[in-house]
Amino acid sequence: MIPDVRIRYAAKTDVGMKRTHNEDYFALIEDEQLFLVADGMGGHASGEVASKLAADVIGEFYRHSKDQDATWPYRYDHSLSYVENRMVASIRLANKRIHESAGKNPQLRGMGTTLVTFIVKGDQGFVAHVGDSRCYRVRNGSIKALTRDHSLLEDYKEARPDMTEEEARNFPHKNVITRALGMRDHVMVDITKVDLQNGDRYVLCSDGLCGMLTDEEIHEIIHDSSDLEDAVSTLIDRANEAGGTDNITAMVVECNF
Repeated sequence: MIPDVRIRYAAKTDVGMKRTHNEDYFALIEDEQLFLVADGMGGHASGEVASKLAADVIGEFYRHSKDQDATWPYRYDHSLSYVENRMVASIRLANKRIHESAGKNPQLRGMGTTLVTFIVKGDQGFVAHVGDSRCYRVRNGSIKALTRDHSLLEDYKEARPDMTEEEARNFPHKNVITRALGMRDHVMVDITKVDLQNGDRYVLCSDGLCGMLTDEEIHEIIHDSSDLEDAVSTLIDRANEAGGTDNITAMVVECNF
């Protein structure tokens, strides 16, 4: 028998110390237990258009696909579960809408967004992402990244597994991402399935957080905070204290049986 999972969550976004407007966006589709964080990019404030559009299109697709007879915009992938297919289809549709909008409106040209989503279904969780927004799991005194950044740095590290931490820190193009919604008319979505355990905490964040704090610092804050609101506020504050060079978004989802 699959146990009932009780979900608690908290989220916060902040413009940071260097930017004039916030292009990050977070959302929850409550009846689906789906959480998302998007980090928009593009000139003329079009990044915030892209990040909100991604959330809106995903929400729209989930409402539409509740109907068992609803047609889907993409072919069903039989190598994935229904939950995974639904996640991937919603993100691919969001990519298509962003790409089309950017093509029609010169002011939105070049806009895009990274995205990380987390959904709870029974005693399992599913993480889907595009770009360098991340999902971490904090469990039993340790932290684990469940996503791999789609960036030049990560591609280089994969090609050169002997790369030192110092070389990674000094890598000249480490903020260049290789995959995002809106960049092309088609996007590949990475998806990970995890078995939930009582007390798990999942951290979804934009790179404005993980670019300012180490994994160990994020773990310490999440592990030491009994209150989730305090945890996300502390994450934001610490990222700003470290420089706050980008918009900062943090969402923490706690699973209890």
